[in-house]
Amino acid sequence: MQTFKSDLSQKRFPIAERMSAKSIRKSVLEIVRRDRPDFGDEGFLAISELNPYREQYIAECLANQIGQLTGLEKMVLESLNDHSFISEKLDSEEKPLTFGQKLADRVADFGGSWTFIVLFGAFLFAWIVLNYFVFANRGFDPFPFILLNLILSCIAALQAPVIMMSQNRQEEKDRERAKKDYMINLKSELEIRLLHEKIDHLIIHQQQELLEIQRVQIEMMSDILRQSESKS
Repeated sequence: MQTFKSDLSQKRFPIAERMSAKSIRKSVLEIVRRDRPDFGDEGFLAISELNPYREQYIAECLANQIGQLTGLEKMVLESLNDHSFISEKLDSEEKPLTFGQKLADRVADFGGSWTFIVLFGAFLFAWIVLNYFVFANRGFDPFPFILLNLILSCIAALQAPVIMMSQNRQEEKDRERAKKDYMINLKSELEIRLLHEKIDHLIIHQQQELLEIQRVQIEMMSDILRQSESKS
């Protein structure tokens, strides 16, 4: 396997990873030269050596655009460095629901369903019929049903804060979903930037190979012309 010696680290790498300093984006090259001022325009380095500088450039761009990097941006950059899926990091951050949160969600789900409306309507109808008609308005809660009003007031007083707790949970879910969407979109944008860099490198590398082939062909044609002239 053909290899080359990197002018950045003086190590040997496969020739397929070779990249000229001239083909590196100027903004990324400035970061490289900040670390290694002796790296000239005629130097070569490996793609694996260039990637950390690309990631540093992306981090600096993010810092310039949105200010100081938050935990979300840092997590995205870590995912890029580790070559891992951002969804795995997001899933690992999810916290289990507490008993109170589960109970609030269930109460809100049941209180906002047709089952609750039908059952509660049947309960009210049975209460009124039992006290007013069966017990001839002499039962345990005669008209105007003061005990029933007290029960309804207590249910409403307890149900309202529980539903509010569930709504707060839903808002928290929406915020978490928005955070995940933001992180996934941000990583996709950064991956696309890196992909453009790699495609540019491939195009430039192919152009260099074509130029080398053309040079060899010109040399061969020159040799043939010299041989033909010497024979004549």
